Amino acid sequence: MEEKNTQRIIPVDLGGEMKKSFISYAMAVIINRALPDVRDGLKPVHRRIIYSMIELGITPDKAHKKCARIVGDVLGKYHPHGDTAIYDSLVRMAQDFSMRYMLVDGHGNFGSVDGDSAAAMRYTEARLSKIAMELVRDIDKDTIDYYPNFDDTLQQPVTLPSRFPQLLVNGTGGIAVGMATNIPPHNLGEVVDCCVALIENPELTIEEMMDYIPAPDFPTGGEIVGVSGIRQAYRTGRGKLRIRARAEIETEKEHERIVVTEIPYQVNKEQMVGNIRDLMHEKKIEGISEVNDESDHAGMRVVIDLKKGASAHVVLNQLYKHTQMQTTFGVIMIALVDNEPRVLNLKQILVEYLKYQREIIVRRTRFDLEKAEKRAHIVEGLLKALDSIDEIVALIRGSQDAASARAGLIQEFGFTEVQAQAILDMRLQRLTGLERDKLTEEFKALTEKIAYLKSVLGDPKLVDDIIREDLLEIKRKYGDPRRTTITFDEDEIDMDELIQEEEMVVTLTHHGYIKRTSSDNYRAQKRGGKGVTGLATKEEDFVQDVFVTSTHNYLLFFTTKGKVYMKKCYQLPEAGRAAKGTAIVNLLQLEGDEKVSAVFPISEFEEEANLLMVTRQGVVKKSSLSLFTNIRQNGLIAIAIREGDELISVIRTHGDDSIIIGTRDGMAISFHEKDVRPMGRVAVGVRGIKLREGDSVVDACKLNKDEYVLVISENGYGKRTPESEYREQTRGGIGARTLRITEKTGAMCGMKVVNDHEDIILVNSANVLIRMNTAEISTFGRSAQGVRLMRIDDDTKVVCVAKLPQDISGEEEGAEE
Repeated sequence: MEEKNTQRIIPVDLGGEMKKSFISYAMAVIINRALPDVRDGLKPVHRRIIYSMIELGITPDKAHKKCARIVGDVLGKYHPHGDTAIYDSLVRMAQDFSMRYMLVDGHGNFGSVDGDSAAAMRYTEARLSKIAMELVRDIDKDTIDYYPNFDDTLQQPVTLPSRFPQLLVNGTGGIAVGMATNIPPHNLGEVVDCCVALIENPELTIEEMMDYIPAPDFPTGGEIVGVSGIRQAYRTGRGKLRIRARAEIETEKEHERIVVTEIPYQVNKEQMVGNIRDLMHEKKIEGISEVNDESDHAGMRVVIDLKKGASAHVVLNQLYKHTQMQTTFGVIMIALVDNEPRVLNLKQILVEYLKYQREIIVRRTRFDLEKAEKRAHIVEGLLKALDSIDEIVALIRGSQDAASARAGLIQEFGFTEVQAQAILDMRLQRLTGLERDKLTEEFKALTEKIAYLKSVLGDPKLVDDIIREDLLEIKRKYGDPRRTTITFDEDEIDMDELIQEEEMVVTLTHHGYIKRTSSDNYRAQKRGGKGVTGLATKEEDFVQDVFVTSTHNYLLFFTTKGKVYMKKCYQLPEAGRAAKGTAIVNLLQLEGDEKVSAVFPISEFEEEANLLMVTRQGVVKKSSLSLFTNIRQNGLIAIAIREGDELISVIRTHGDDSIIIGTRDGMAISFHEKDVRPMGRVAVGVRGIKLREGDSVVDACKLNKDEYVLVISENGYGKRTPESEYREQTRGGIGARTLRITEKTGAMCGMKVVNDHEDIILVNSANVLIRMNTAEISTFGRSAQGVRLMRIDDDTKVVCVAKLPQDISGEEEGAEE
């Protein structure tokens, strides 16, 4: 007994056996379950469901039948992997939010976009949809191959004829072993047009094909943001798409609301709404008062009501960031080509599909040709028999049985066995003259058909013409408009080529409202005028910064916390002179208590240029401008700020410039920038001016030779002092007097270095501005108090001083209320 058991033991290397067995398992999953075939775009379970429904006769012109019957038929004949897997696949083919073009017409509860599951298969009914019949068209004309089912009792199709590119049109997803596929759905009309173009020009590039197929087209609509991911997916077979919900901002009285009408593909609406409510209650997204799902049979409608004063654009951007209102679709276009998984680009998929369709047309043509030739052979025999009908009738009457009659026809008249049998089967009504004419016409038509079918088999161009016409016919019957729109990502396109370059006046208020206005909107006025209304700000707000730049220039936004953000000037909202502007939090990802303290325009990032930053407590820091070329959307640290301090000014220098810093108490210090060594972005800086108690820095400028230091007080007094009166000192000192502060003048509020060819704008706390030429301002020594430049009321103060090029407007007018 022991010897017998020993003989049954076969030594096997465990590692080798595991490797061999796992490879076999992996290939079985890849080929027989998870991946679609590039030819018909179907996975085995979907192919078997459709084929089984054809066998059962559950076509669009027939009544629906219970899904349990369909599932049982598929399970028992072709797909022994469990009824749940089959029913889930059947359900998905009947969901209008899962399939771009549904292959199954369902009756009953087949689930919802809210994540509701379908009813049990015993309650639901189904039949094939009309477009699904295009997948099996000509299946009975020997167009496809078959292979045995699991128990070798039946034959099942290797692929379906698939008369339209199902793989792209409806897409698919599947997880195999070691690989996965995720092909998005596309618009039928666009895919057909691309196929037709590829037939006409096989050398078509993927970029040219994207003129026909610009992007996937999801059943739930939505918006695809940017095209770089699409291009990458179509070129390489892999890429990432950003999909956003379609949302509109509605205004009702003083409140705004966000209305969502379409959501990203494969997103559960109920979970999305619940997530928004959670973020609202946890106060992670501020400004939302209520969220309601008002969707009904007419369509999707999720209403997000906002609190009074909340910015809809800010809330919407937060929703995109924190919820499934924006998702990523990872494209992996893997399909089986000759039973091997391959990553395919857009062109390879359609080339393989057209190659398959040519094979289908050739096989169909051969089938039709063989059938036509057989019929023509019979009709030819019948016509010949009619010419000798009397002799044939006599021969048949004289024969003892059918076999002898058939043999006599073959021997006496030269008929083939097939023709002789057809003559014996011929009914007497065929002897009428009318029937003879019909046979003659049929033989003529068959002869022409045979000639045409032979020409098709001999001319590949005719095969392509048939494919083209078949595809265009399907497009005419089932094509529909695109549902998913494409929105451009500003990071992907060169907006400079689309935006006209022109001078703009950029205005920033203390409470963070920004706008750009054409410089032509500002008119020069005489000194002492009351000015024109500059912009309509909200109560207690006032203008903080005004400067002129080009629409194509960069703007560096420096904040009180020492961070820097970057935008192009044209990215700012353009508005009229009296408009309030847009809250800067709509443009920059600022923290809650972070405010913009300086906006710095630059045209290019020069290697030798530096940025010198000055804080309220007199700290200065110099860093190379090149450190700020790549600024993330959420900003970079420009200077480390000590507690209680804030960044107030930024100056562009070139290594050999002098700097002047002015304080509220009328002090100023001038020093060379070489006194400040270059530092990295996260450094704190060094002392620029020593402040007395209660004093603070109000401004800092580059001090240019032969120019003037213009100082302005809160009560509208100002003066110019020659630059030569400010001797260069060492940084860190207390400086020298630059303005005599009195009760009449008020504290110093601004300091600019100007020449005779510039204008200045003064803005008071009542939001009134006045513009004047600097040459009109009197020149005094450092210790003088100056002259009145702007008349102000008792309850207003000058809050902002900005200088502009004199040639912004050639027109000069008198004062205007």
